[in-house]
This record gives sequence, C-alpha cells and structure tokens, in this order.
Amino acid sequence: MQEIYCPLRLTGVAAALTEALGAEAPQSAAPALEAIRTLCAGFVDRVLMYNPDAVALWLFEKYTDLFLPVMRRTQLTLPLQTVMPSVTPVCFGTMYTGALPEVHGIHSYTKPVIRTDTVFDALLRAGKKPCIVSTGNDSMSRIFLEREMAYFIVDNPDEANKKALELIERDEYDLLCVYNGNYDGTMHKFGPESREALDALRHNVRAFSALADAVRTHWSAHRTLIGFAPDHGCHEIDGDCGSHGLYMPEDMNIVHFYGVQSL
Repeated sequence: MQEIYCPLRLTGVAAALTEALGAEAPQSAAPALEAIRTLCAGFVDRVLMYNPDAVALWLFEKYTDLFLPVMRRTQLTLPLQTVMPSVTPVCFGTMYTGALPEVHGIHSYTKPVIRTDTVFDALLRAGKKPCIVSTGNDSMSRIFLEREMAYFIVDNPDEANKKALELIERDEYDLLCVYNGNYDGTMHKFGPESREALDALRHNVRAFSALADAVRTHWSAHRTLIGFAPDHGCHEIDGDCGSHGLYMPEDMNIVHFYGVQSL
C-alpha cells in the first residue's frame, strides 16, 4: 500500500504565529502556513498554544469522536508533516523556529538550548511577552531556555494546566505555550491504543478544552488564536508498546487544530 505524507509542513507554523501577532518571522523560518493566515484574517493580540506530545493524524482519523471537544472550540483542522527524526526536541525545535533540524541544530533525542532564532526571540524583539509552561526536564522546558521571558516548570501535566489557567486569568502574556507529555509517556509504556493511552489522550482533550474556555472568559478583551499543536506521531511496536522516530506516516503525519476567538 502506498505511503501518504501530508504535503503541508510543520516548518510553516512559526512564521504563522509571529505574523498573527504582528511581528517578523524568526530569521530562518519557512513561509507562514496560508491556512493559519487566512483563519486569522489579520492580526491577533494573544496566542495560546497547547502542545500535547505524540498525537498522530491516524489517532484523529480512527478516534475522531474523541477530538470533538477540540473541534468545537476551533475552526481549522490542519494535517501536517513533521520532521525527521520524529522525536520531541527535534520537532518542537522546528515548530518554534520554522527551520529544519540541520538549521536549528537538534538532530536526535538531545535537549541543548537552541541558538537559532525562534518565535520567542522574534516576539521579544517586537516588545511582546512570551511564556512557556512545561514539566521538568522535558524538551519544552529546556531547548528554549536563556531568553528574557517567563518559564514556569512544574512537576506534572496537571500542575502545568493549573498554572496555565492561573496565567490566563492574570492576562499578562501575548504567547502562552503549554506542554503536556502524558499521552507520549503512557503510549510508550502501554501502546498507542491501550486503555491507558487513550485515557491520557482524553485528558489532553479536556485540558485543551478547559484552557480554551478560560481564554474565552478571561481574554474576552482580546482577539486570540488558540492551537492544539502536537509535535510528532507514534506507532505500535513489539510487546504492545509504542514508539516514534521513524520516517513512516504514523510518526510523520500529525494534526493541528486552530481557532480564533474574537471580541
């Protein structure tokens, strides 16, 4: 059977985010994804990016009903192709630089601080306030450090989501990125379609829904772009466990959801 890869690339997300906020793209970023540009129809003044780990396109295709709460809160369902190797630091490095691994410098499952220009650097130059909420020692907690911006590093996804809700209520940041790694960790241990993994995915859906609803309540004075934006996919391996990192549709094809909440 022919392997099919999404034609649109993860590299187009970074410029779309900065453009939406009225800032220049990161220096090495690919052109902005036209679908996000069209959705925004001009500038927004807030962006919420919810980053669940390892949510593959095939999961959405097979368990579409599970994603209905996300779809109800967004207007754009966007299949994308991630980058190789399809592992977390490489893929988030690309998502927030708009550059391929050979440019941003992460080629494997390592977590050095990226020196290439990022969405966060571009927004700081434009006088914006970005923020990352993540869990200790995870990629989003480490590869974008050493910027003059806010980082909230907590112990687990529930604490990350609680902190993100507090920050939304405080309404201080132009870009709020929230990382949850619970589906990835669970599917590695029990398999992508195990009861435990699907429960973790439902947890991601509930977390995003709560964050999106909080944005509608507390950022009502803003025009906000919200995104449910995973990094890579996953596949089952021997022993009923899960993995990723290969050039195969299950790992490379992902799905993002975007919406704009207006005044």
